[in-house]
Amino acid sequence: MKLCHWSDLPDGASRGFDPAGHGQDTVIVVRQGLRLHAYANLCPHDGVPMAWRKDRYLNAAGDRIVCAAHGALFDIATGVCTLGPCLGDALIPVPPVSYTHLTLPTILLV
Repeated sequence: MKLCHWSDLPDGASRGFDPAGHGQDTVIVVRQGLRLHAYANLCPHDGVPMAWRKDRYLNAAGDRIVCAAHGALFDIATGVCTLGPCLGDALIPVPPVSYTHLTLPTILLV
């Protein structure tokens, strides 16, 4: 399933997606260079969505995913909580996200 064009997710940015069409972003994708990390948009502490604003899933430094509800911080590469009420728990990874090098590189949920 196509999520967006590669250029729509700049390096160091995060974005929410609603691949099932539920009317709410259910997947978070974070781009770090050529790597993409994707997780369910649910805090393991309370099962609430993570964004503090549309497509705003990262802390000010851009080096952790943050839960707006509790301030919990998560490692981008592993999804493990490094600070907050769910310390040691992890975000739920979604099926691998990949991109294609066609004429317009595309980010896909596979």
